[in-house]
Amino acid sequence: MTDALFAELQNQRQAGGGSAVFDRLASALREKHDYHRLFDALCLKKKYELGAPLHRPTSMDDIPAEKRDEFEAAYVAAAREVGQLLLAEKQLSQSFVYLNAVRDTQSLRDAIDAVPVPRESTQESEELIDLAFYKLVHPVKGMQILLKTHGTCSTITALDQAFMSLSSEQRSACAAIMVQTLHGDLLQSVDREVKQRIPFAEPVKTLRELTAGREWLFADNNYHIDVSHLHSIVRFARSLSPNQPEVALARDLAVYGSQLSSQFRYPAEPPFSDFYVAHIHFFNFLLNDNREGALAYFQEQLDNDSDPRDQAMIAYVMVDLLARTEQLEAALPLAEKYLVSADQDFGAAFAELCEKAGRFDVLLRSAEARNDLVTYAAALVRQ
Repeated sequence: MTDALFAELQNQRQAGGGSAVFDRLASALREKHDYHRLFDALCLKKKYELGAPLHRPTSMDDIPAEKRDEFEAAYVAAAREVGQLLLAEKQLSQSFVYLNAVRDTQSLRDAIDAVPVPRESTQESEELIDLAFYKLVHPVKGMQILLKTHGTCSTITALDQAFMSLSSEQRSACAAIMVQTLHGDLLQSVDREVKQRIPFAEPVKTLRELTAGREWLFADNNYHIDVSHLHSIVRFARSLSPNQPEVALARDLAVYGSQLSSQFRYPAEPPFSDFYVAHIHFFNFLLNDNREGALAYFQEQLDNDSDPRDQAMIAYVMVDLLARTEQLEAALPLAEKYLVSADQDFGAAFAELCEKAGRFDVLLRSAEARNDLVTYAAALVRQ
């Protein structure tokens, strides 16, 4: 077959020229499912048509500037075709190389989404985790597979490392899954102990109801779930949106954590020094449960802390809560006073906050005070 193909390419050269040679080569490579060489062949054809050197099929360095756009278009089309051919044959990792290069991974994401979550770790599941989670093709599905095949501890570690690389929507979705999982495990564990002590206890639906008035559940440093897992997942839960049902579950986890022995209540940076109590207030605010009291809790910390770094962290939490619940007019003064000057990276977020509130006057004032001519000009024309 190969000898015949060499001869056929010779005939194509005589009959139809160089383009015909590359067309027949591409056709043969598709038939043989030799997709990596197909990519080279498609790029070579375009280089031939452009009169560019042929010794480096996929390089753009030897393309004249005036012809680069045309070659790039052919390069993208070739990568997309090869990526889709590999995807059709379920060669997901190889498909990713081409589709990611042209920023067209939606079809790969859809393919991963259609795969049932494996029950145990296999070579296929590891490939899915690498693509979906670590390469960020479908982080939520990747985390589900990681959780199922590697357990909670490994998933928390991986999520901690990747969390800031995710979009806010992806962080919310991942946090929701982790909250659901831990809450379910904890509810089952606590319920088991209650039934051992009180066989005919009335069934309850929530963790908070199950622990209410039963201080003996926490006596003698007792706990019912890995306390480090509880700490991490409550922290992840700050990424939940107010309308997600998992916020109520996260508050129940925080209420449970607040009843643990002090040695299991690990402190954190302000305003979460009293970790679980602070999170109860945080989730109460998102749930619209005594928002005034919740905000007052953080305001008191802000008023009593003289460290500018701590003040910025406390103010950030307050601004975040207010912004997520559309209380922009209340968020702007805090952001302007404590965050814009303290954190240069907050400038873009502050500008977006002002735009959403329709308060370009605030943005102009802040930009002028910081001698930020670029932001001032942008705000001026938008106003």
